[in-house]
Amino acid sequence: MTLHLLGVGILSIPYALALGGWLGLILFLLVATICYYTGLLLRRCMDVDPLIKTYPDIGHRAFGRKGRAIVSFFIYLELYLVAVEFLILEGDNLNKLFPDTKFQAMGKKVGGKGFFVVLTAVTILPTIWLRRLGLLAYVSAGGVFASLLLVGSIFWVGAVDGVGFHERGEIWRKSGVLSAISLFTFCYCGRAVFPTLYTSMTDRRHFPKVLLISFVLSTISYGSMAVQGYLMFGSNLMSQVTLNLPTRSLGNPITKYTIVVSPIASVIEDTFFFSNRRFVSILLRTALLTSTVVVALILPYFGYVMTFTGSFLSISGSILLPCLCYLKIFKLHEHLGLELVLVGVILVVGLTVAVTGTYTSLRDIVKQL
Repeated sequence: MTLHLLGVGILSIPYALALGGWLGLILFLLVATICYYTGLLLRRCMDVDPLIKTYPDIGHRAFGRKGRAIVSFFIYLELYLVAVEFLILEGDNLNKLFPDTKFQAMGKKVGGKGFFVVLTAVTILPTIWLRRLGLLAYVSAGGVFASLLLVGSIFWVGAVDGVGFHERGEIWRKSGVLSAISLFTFCYCGRAVFPTLYTSMTDRRHFPKVLLISFVLSTISYGSMAVQGYLMFGSNLMSQVTLNLPTRSLGNPITKYTIVVSPIASVIEDTFFFSNRRFVSILLRTALLTSTVVVALILPYFGYVMTFTGSFLSISGSILLPCLCYLKIFKLHEHLGLELVLVGVILVVGLTVAVTGTYTSLRDIVKQL
């Protein structure tokens, strides 16, 4: 489960801390706690009916077909934009590493971030055709290792390569709090995989412990990366900490792209009965990859796209929808109690951050167009 929590967010977590200041660490821990709690809520919803196997099944149990459609929309669009983020990330870092890479094609100069986005997509293409989950697990296994290696690399650059940990930063930055919360929530996205992992467990009673251990390990990794990055670069942090470093880490996005996109492709194949037609499946998955390339080229704004994903999709999928489904399934609104108050507060605060954060991120994206 830690594999699914440790993702591209580890590169932006120092930037998120820089947006909110040192007190943002409190918000970070609060977001982690809430996301852990909503993970437990999903487990309780699944225990109501043994036929519930996926997150959309929970939405269907709570609100019928509309509930299934809404949950599916948020989780799959979130996965899609995470895949787009991987491509933008690779384009930015490779362009930083090889800034003068250009060549002539049909009388025009080709190069820059766009070229590296396309190059990354071509590299990924063979892996996206894989359909066996066992093979995909091997492809993505390097993701956790790359994330942990990156945390160690940050420390090495600060302690050994002469960058140091001398920046004091700011205690509190009110103007960046909403964006910071959105980015913190993005780090704990991937709620869709929780029900799948829960149903695959031999002894489901251990799920809360497994979930807690995964969240603790992920929070330690994210937190150490945030603190190190902020101490090293302070307010000069870019949306990806790798852009502040003299060295780059490229393994994590490449290894995890396939895992992110495959559930989307599988849903489309099952919906339109393409699962047994290999050639059509290859065309579909290639088209899906191509579409993410197009979006990455049109919206190459890593920080803004991630903030939008966090505020609109991650908060909705990881916080709001689990609470709403839990309220509906257990009819919690009919019995006034401490848990109802807690869920109500989470919904009000989460909805406020989601609406204001989405508006702010969309405004920033439009300004860049």
